[in-house]
Amino acid sequence: MSAQNTSTLKDEPLSSRASAALDASQARGAALPKLNDKGCMADIPLSPEAKITVERRGQIVLIGVNRPESYNRFDPDAYFGLAKAYYDFDNDPSLRAAVFFGHGENFSRGIDVAAFAPLARTGRPFAVKDGMLDLFARTQNLSKPLIAVVHGDTWNMAHELHLVADIRVASADVRFGQDENTHGRFPGGSSTIRFPWEAGWGNAMRYMLTGDHWGAEEAHRMGVIQQIAANPAQALEAGIALARKVAACGPLGIKTTLESAHLAIDESEAAAFAKLNGQFGGLFHTEDFIEGRKAEAQGRPPVYQGK
Repeated sequence: MSAQNTSTLKDEPLSSRASAALDASQARGAALPKLNDKGCMADIPLSPEAKITVERRGQIVLIGVNRPESYNRFDPDAYFGLAKAYYDFDNDPSLRAAVFFGHGENFSRGIDVAAFAPLARTGRPFAVKDGMLDLFARTQNLSKPLIAVVHGDTWNMAHELHLVADIRVASADVRFGQDENTHGRFPGGSSTIRFPWEAGWGNAMRYMLTGDHWGAEEAHRMGVIQQIAANPAQALEAGIALARKVAACGPLGIKTTLESAHLAIDESEAAAFAKLNGQFGGLFHTEDFIEGRKAEAQGRPPVYQGK
């Protein structure tokens, strides 16, 4: 496995419910990422059955989330399918860089809360199994560069997945959000760790604690995105161009650059990452979480009691 360990933590085994979710996905005929008989990442064309698409372009690969009917929210199928895609990319010697993007009008509105609720209550909602890579890079990082290209709504888990990328490009129409606290939850996918690191404490807390959304210019000011394009199509082309530049460089130097840079920050993050799953799952048992869900469904302001 080419992804390097970045802390003393170890991947937890996939929970039985998560494994069952993948088995059910395969039983429905859903297209899942895989390596072919030559050890190369196989294409998954865009189709209604493909929640994660894969398109190889020479030494780079485009990985897309495809649930436009649900604003590209991640249900377990999409989440674990993406974890499989990241693993396959990292272990395909013919690929040197990946571009992660969203199909349709939005990058993603984050987690599909209802679909993930049973897993969240286990306290280990995002545990992966062999042949997958932790999407939040809590225990392992990709050993190759990942470029995220975002547009439209990019909320909560989607913003957290985008923060994991090494380089980030946004369309001018992007609408970022990390508003879990307004729904009786909290950012349990790593924003409490990565957002302050990337944007600075005050900038990150300004948005996580209020639930306010922000746009491309503000994200660029905070240093969270590196390039803004006029529209989603141009943003994707910009991301592809960056990936091709990366792929033209020496792969051993690129890998060592990432490994060295991660050594500077990952050890200090390990303790916080170790607690995230339990903190995230614990809030799904609270009265405030139930109130947040009810208020959202009823279209009214929530009334939280701190219970």
